[in-house]
Amino acid sequence: MASLVKYNALIDNIASGGHNLKTAVIKCALTADTPNAATDTTMTYTPPTNVNGYPSGGNTLTTTSAATSGGLFTLKLADTVFTGASGGIGPFRYAVLYNSSASNKLIGYYDYGIVTQLGNTETLTVDFDDTNGALTIA
Repeated sequence: MASLVKYNALIDNIASGGHNLKTAVIKCALTADTPNAATDTTMTYTPPTNVNGYPSGGNTLTTTSAATSGGLFTLKLADTVFTGASGGIGPFRYAVLYNSSASNKLIGYYDYGIVTQLGNTETLTVDFDDTNGALTIA
């Protein structure tokens, strides 16, 4: 999977106390809207309709570890799976991570390179790095 593209607003929000990534409710939303890492700040992209297997707001992620060691904060997330039902999910190209417990502030996104959709019973696994984490901040 491609690397996480961090939003510039993430660092500014952390510096001003706008994220508590250790306790945040982080969600992963799919969208075909093109993100702008330099200027976007909150989750306002158009997701697939919340039917056919796509939950409203995207999947809620499970944090497996959020810790600092040697001056490096690492956020580790469990993989998440989207499964299409009758009618499918999509179209989408990006998987966007955002903090739903902090006014939907953006964290980062993954670009799958092409617009796609999931048919009935097809799955998309957003596979986070189990070793290095989904996000590191030095």
